[in-house]
Amino acid sequence: MVVVALEDEKYLVSMLGPASNWVQNVEAAHGDAILRQRRRRRVHLVEIPTSERPPILSEYVRVATSGRNHLPVAVGAPMSEFEAIAERYPVFRIDPS
Repeated sequence: MVVVALEDEKYLVSMLGPASNWVQNVEAAHGDAILRQRRRRRVHLVEIPTSERPPILSEYVRVATSGRNHLPVAVGAPMSEFEAIAERYPVFRIDPS
């Protein structure tokens, strides 16, 4: 998983869409999760509304080179292209628990 940093917030993007196992697990746990980045920490994941996802998705394709194959939009594409796919790719803000 790639953490996307944008405007002092950090996000996780589901490159496989809403049916991915980790998204289903987050939903079942009501957003409670544990992230491991050098160390384990408890977090709360908050799903971002579709209308707020495009700039995060744009940054995701820029930084997540392995995820680019899963999102049908190129790095540097107009924001309208990210708006067109935003509903298909859940995005979660990482909050402290």
